[in-house]
Amino acid sequence: MAKAHAHSWEVTDEFWARVEPLVPQPVRDPNKQYLRSAGAGRPPKAPRLVFEAIVYVLRTGCQWKALPAERFGSASAVHQRFMQWSRAGFFEALWKAGLAEYDDLEGIAWRWQSIDGAMFKAPLAQEAVGPNPTDREKKRQQAPSAGGRAWRPVVPRRDGSQRARRDAN
Repeated sequence: MAKAHAHSWEVTDEFWARVEPLVPQPVRDPNKQYLRSAGAGRPPKAPRLVFEAIVYVLRTGCQWKALPAERFGSASAVHQRFMQWSRAGFFEALWKAGLAEYDDLEGIAWRWQSIDGAMFKAPLAQEAVGPNPTDREKKRQQAPSAGGRAWRPVVPRRDGSQRARRDAN
């Protein structure tokens, strides 16, 4: 019986068929001397499971260590594969393939594009709002106290000797 609704992080067979050709294949460096022979050790996680775990992190916003181990296995192994795929350019290739497919289906107006974001301070912001009050890097002159004199307590300090003299009178 098929599921009526898939979770947003579950990868369908149709989607995986488009993603799988882009997944980088592991390559052993011929110049490196390995301790184990090829195929020895724990078998690597299936690429589809790793991709589904990455989509889970992206969709839920959870930390890598919060991945459900009963579903995806070791979070550090998934993150390691994520880093390998990232260095291999997998996600950029996936993005380009998605853009090309969307352009074929709906069409992208390449002449009109807009980018929203701020990567630096606005050049005129300082004039408009003044200095940041929480900026502790700059040394500022402390404003003189009201009245122009040093602070003194309103009530002079009384210690035991003064009390004893007062009580004696």
